[in-house]
Amino acid sequence: QVQLVESGGGLVQAGGSLRLSCAASGRTFSRYAMGWFRQAPGKEREFVAVISWRGGLTSYADSVKDRFTISRDNAKNTLYLQMNSLKPEDTAIYYCAAGDPMSAVVRGTADSWGQGTQVTVSL
Repeated sequence: QVQLVESGGGLVQAGGSLRLSCAASGRTFSRYAMGWFRQAPGKEREFVAVISWRGGLTSYADSVKDRFTISRDNAKNTLYLQMNSLKPEDTAIYYCAAGDPMSAVVRGTADSWGQGTQVTVSL
């Protein structure tokens, strides 16, 4: 397992941008697929994006496609989520996750989870 710590959340106006980071500890970071999930108040946790261990494959939820970009820097043990054109409905706690295989991360059955970072988008 890896330990994950998210950062970069905050309050932003609709149409603005934020970049989330997820710092991982452990030498095996580069061997895991990584993903972002979010959970809004009163709602189920939902998949946002996933990236393969080498970064060559990505997949996004339809609700964020063309607005969010997932990336990773294995040399820095860090996962990123660039969020542009933010909408009030993007308000949620965002979690990063690590797992293998990639399909397990997409299903939400990842091995490791961070504590989350709050993103709030105002009108």
